[in-house]
Amino acid sequence: MTQPPNGWGNQPPPPPHGGWQPPPGQQPPPEWGPPQQPYPGPPPKKCGALKWVLGGIALLAIVAITAVVSISFSSRDNDGSNSAGTNTASASDSEFASTSDTGPITIITDDPSCAPWRPIQDTLADSAKNGWPQRDPSIAASAWTPDQRRQHQEVGQAMRAAADQTERLIKLTTHRVMRQLYEQFVAFTRAYADAIPTYTPPDDALARAANTSGAVLGSICQSIRFGSAAARAPLAPEASAPEHVAPVIDSASPTPFITGPDPLCHDWKTAVDEFSADTEAWRDIPADIPAGQWSPAQKAISAAVVPVMRDSADSLERLGQRTENTTFQDFAVLAAQYRHAFAEAIPTYTVADNHLYEAGWRTTGFILAACEAAGSN
Repeated sequence: MTQPPNGWGNQPPPPPHGGWQPPPGQQPPPEWGPPQQPYPGPPPKKCGALKWVLGGIALLAIVAITAVVSISFSSRDNDGSNSAGTNTASASDSEFASTSDTGPITIITDDPSCAPWRPIQDTLADSAKNGWPQRDPSIAASAWTPDQRRQHQEVGQAMRAAADQTERLIKLTTHRVMRQLYEQFVAFTRAYADAIPTYTPPDDALARAANTSGAVLGSICQSIRFGSAAARAPLAPEASAPEHVAPVIDSASPTPFITGPDPLCHDWKTAVDEFSADTEAWRDIPADIPAGQWSPAQKAISAAVVPVMRDSADSLERLGQRTENTTFQDFAVLAAQYRHAFAEAIPTYTVADNHLYEAGWRTTGFILAACEAAGSN
């Protein structure tokens, strides 16, 4: 099986559904990160299938476009669930455009933060073209050559600049889950930059968490840009309304939503592994072939994967309901909603719909990366 992609890495040629395929006329996103080693399970059968690492070697191609997701905010006392998502609000709610978003997570069809997010991602990707993508993350800072140290320092500076600019988007987005994704991008990007002077291999999980949060944003914004979100949103079943919503926090100093071992991480990884195994045959179908051009065999495989997608989405949402971590809950429902929407899109699949799949798939990977960064494997 292969895990969801981290975000920034080498863009492969025409990928199966596991990878990202730009719609006709659109250029691939900038490259960021080294080639990846799949984890766990066998590599994809085709060159472009989902490549991602959770303990491994590298980072994958970011959909460096813009992003959007929804997360709700309100005050809530800390419940001791090892999560920044349960901290009491420390910022003025009136500063955030997403404070009124307190309902169920839905497919996002529009968000004002997508346009300014894209150049932030593009610039960060360009800044990494200094040899850092080919680094070996298993080498600690104490063993770096002068050139390797320079590469890491330059990328660290670029990450800090990207995080500083992203701070503004935390207040701009109208969706609470989007706000949380921006918060996590800022938190993990700064954490990795801070770790660079004394870097050790476990710190690479911070970069992977930053990368995947950015990749989720890119996929969601792409689904808006190319119309798949608006076309498929009415087909997704409504998610359950949250009993509590993630609080508004200080946008200048967000923290990871998981800060220590979380027992739910193991079950989440199991669910991701099962989905990957159950969709192996389907993921061999190239994402750039619309439903109207599928062969009889591809039609049969695609029809069979629809109930698998639905069941998996339901499972992800149920897992989210088991935690007191309100941010974890929102991310789980986000993954479920985009998987549901894509499942309903399959009978009339178009290339643009792959962004919906990527948004859900990458969200499951971001949660896994955050779990690893927090010591929950």
